[in-house]
Amino acid sequence: MSKLLVTGGAGFIGSHLVDKLVHDGHEVVIIDNLSTGKKEYINPRARFEQKDIRDYASIEPVFKGVEAVFHLAADARLQMSIDDPLTTHATNVTGTLNVLYAAHKAGVKKVVFASSCAVYGDIEKLPLKETMQCSPLSPYGLHKYMGEQYCRVFANLFCLPTVALRFFNVFGPRKTADGAYPMVIPIFLKQRAAGESMTIVGDGEQTRDYVHVRDVVAACVAAWQSAVGGGEIINIGNGRQISINDIARMLGGPTKTIPERKGEMRFIEASNAKAKRLLKWKPKVKFEDGLRELVGS
Repeated sequence: MSKLLVTGGAGFIGSHLVDKLVHDGHEVVIIDNLSTGKKEYINPRARFEQKDIRDYASIEPVFKGVEAVFHLAADARLQMSIDDPLTTHATNVTGTLNVLYAAHKAGVKKVVFASSCAVYGDIEKLPLKETMQCSPLSPYGLHKYMGEQYCRVFANLFCLPTVALRFFNVFGPRKTADGAYPMVIPIFLKQRAAGESMTIVGDGEQTRDYVHVRDVVAACVAAWQSAVGGGEIINIGNGRQISINDIARMLGGPTKTIPERKGEMRFIEASNAKAKRLLKWKPKVKFEDGLRELVGS
């Protein structure tokens, strides 16, 4: 049994990860300020510390005796990063630095960092590979890119094993339609339940690479248990494009068009060859199966 720390453990992905780690018999500690996380998502068998990663002095003692850290805490609202870049930078960049430094000081054996495909920006050549040059379109994408670079520096300079996982579009239970930049699937489900038309942004032909939260959790565990730790960057995606129109057709029902937003990538598709090679990981949940599960829930 290992003592593990999950930042953002009351959030969408973090709570699923905590559930898995607790189920596997590990001692789990959660740091979350509940700004976007929810109390009802917190596993009662984990120790919950309501703290803010922006406050280094507050979080540092929590890292004592921890073997590995899964750093998932972030303000992932893309539009919020545009509207309020100062506050989101403090959470996503300074907060990440605080986590890495606290992990280093505590002698943590590995940090798994949740990055994002938003680091890429609009790249015409698909699928997206880790070797491609990044040109983020939003402060959020830039924040995650900076977090990756901090992970690399801490691995090289302080000998803190780190790995950055670039999550693509994660979906599954507990993903809500709330917030400044929610995902299209829970929005569509909420609109259908209310008898409203599904809102399609622009022409609806923009695509995303949807990966189920259970597969993302498996990738986090695989990254922790692997020999990878030199600041490597690894895509975690399904390797398949799904358009907004595709999702609307699968769900069925009336639609209406709303204007496009700035700062969004047009087409997204991951190469997951590196994850398969280094982590022995591959996605297991088909998009259609995951969507049916959400519709039936």
